[in-house]
Amino acid sequence: MAISKVERLMNLVIALLSTNTFIPAERIRETVYGYSEHASDEAFSRMFERDKNELRDLGIPLETGRVSQFDPTEGYRINREAYALPAVELTADEAAAVAVATQLWESPELITATQGALLKLRAAGVDIDAVDAAVSIASTAALPGLRGSEDVLGILLSAIDAGRAVQFPHRSSRSDPYTTRTVEPWGVLTDKGRWYLVGHDRDRNATRTFRLSRIGAEVTPIGPAGAVSRPEGVDLREIVDRAVGEWPTTGEARIWVAEGRATALRRQATVVGPRRLNGRAGEEITIDIGMLDRLAREVASYGPDAVALEPQALRDDVVARLRAQAGATP
Repeated sequence: MAISKVERLMNLVIALLSTNTFIPAERIRETVYGYSEHASDEAFSRMFERDKNELRDLGIPLETGRVSQFDPTEGYRINREAYALPAVELTADEAAAVAVATQLWESPELITATQGALLKLRAAGVDIDAVDAAVSIASTAALPGLRGSEDVLGILLSAIDAGRAVQFPHRSSRSDPYTTRTVEPWGVLTDKGRWYLVGHDRDRNATRTFRLSRIGAEVTPIGPAGAVSRPEGVDLREIVDRAVGEWPTTGEARIWVAEGRATALRRQATVVGPRRLNGRAGEEITIDIGMLDRLAREVASYGPDAVALEPQALRDDVVARLRAQAGATP
């Protein structure tokens, strides 16, 4: 079974570091795992030539010289002193960024660049595997929210870097139809295997979080470069935590529901008592907040038959959704 190129390169580096003498190509072919399976001399020669060039491109000091004073055959080794780079010191944030990047860019289009970067970092003494474990980042194989969304992610990251707004189709759930959203993107974060875009939703005039797997493929940057930037003091992690329910919303929400309406919402709630609102009969109920974003979406779906009273964050979210819906209605 064939091994990956990066594994073969790592095997070659280990072999060339393990000796002070020069190793001939034929010996490398016999002993370094990844070469022996290529039977033809021509296939091995081409592969070994490419690998030598890659190691040099990566800054690895590959040297050539005679195998011994009695054997003029050309051999290869890595200069240990030149290879031993100064310690690479990363802050916790920088190390986490390295781990995210190496796991993120595992798409087929970028895997070669990723492997080269990994080899450079490991050669410099950065333990990527340890960093990755410390920050609990999963590979893209375990990220269903990213799989198939690499193009969307690339466009969003480019727009964020350029400071441009974006427009894209989005749906709140798989069963909902797509609606066009215009967003000033601030950043992209991951949470429990799902990827989220955070930014200012111009249509709703509010901060919003969008799961990448629910964004359609037609993402279009709009407006001039440099027009969008993240406001000072905005914590993207806090916004995502609020949206997906990780924010500590352990309290209760107070909601008014019209008499005989919002039956599904009532089933989850505790009735406080009867209450009239704007001349309509109904009841005040309390319900565990749980996921703020989900509760806001449910309350808003009942239109005038359900009104969020507290907390203010829930009320603001519901009002923004209703205004956006009213503005989108022809």
